[in-house]
Parts: sequence; structure tokens; C-alpha cells
Amino acid sequence: KFKRQLMYAPAFATILVPTLHEIFPHVDALVPVPLHRLRHATRGFNQAIEISRELASHTGLPINHQTRRARRTTTQSGLSASKRRKNLRQAFAVNGALDAKYPLIIDDVITTGSTCDYLAAALLAAGAKSVDVLTVARASIKLLR
Repeated sequence: KFKRQLMYAPAFATILVPTLHEIFPHVDALVPVPLHRLRHATRGFNQAIEISRELASHTGLPINHQTRRARRTTTQSGLSASKRRKNLRQAFAVNGALDAKYPLIIDDVITTGSTCDYLAAALLAAGAKSVDVLTVARASIKLLR
């Protein structure tokens, strides 16, 4: 995501599709982790949206764009687990009544899970019955406490 390597999105989707079908057959929408509008403008793209687009083309699932970053957050890279949680409190919002009952959050990498936890809480508060998460990778790093 930091080097604009968008050509990997189709390959990532191809790898994820079997898992999506096998483990998450009940999902009714893909929810890419939203970036704040300023970060999106700076980066020029949202890696989660790029992966979601590819997944949608393989599965026919709609992409739900009702979520947004309600406030600008510090970049998560380099933050401890506790600082990541604090950084993301009240960071996500859902516009209107949620159109999906079983959304699947899509992201590129999960580190501590804080981003997905807070986004899932916002989706559940907006009416989701359950929320699942699918990412390309799980980071294995030692975080300072």
C-alpha cells in the first residue's frame, strides 16, 4: 500500500476467494476498511477498496460504502497495541441504516485487530447481525505495551 503496488489486488483476490466461499458463505456485502478522506487523497487509493473490487468481481457480492472514518487518526504503524486502540476510538461511523446484515470487513493486513474491532462495533451498532473479517495477511510483530 505504501508503494502503490495496485497490480497485486487481483492476485490477492484470487487467493482469498476460496476462503471467502468456504468460511464465509453467509456474507451479504464486502466492507472495505475506510481511509480518512485526507489520507485517501494523499495516498491516491484505498488498498482495501482495491481488494474488495476484485473480490466483488469474482463473487458477485456488493461493496458496501456506508462506512467512513469519522475522524482523522494517526497512522497505526509503530504504535503499541494500547495506543492503536486509543487511536481508533470513535474513528468509524456508518451512514444511515446498514444495508447488509452479514458484512465482511476487507483489509490488507491485520496487526492487533483494533481497526477491525472498532469498525465491526460500528457495523453492529448500525444493525449488522454479525460481522466477519477477511485480510490478505496477519502481521506478526512484537508490540511495545
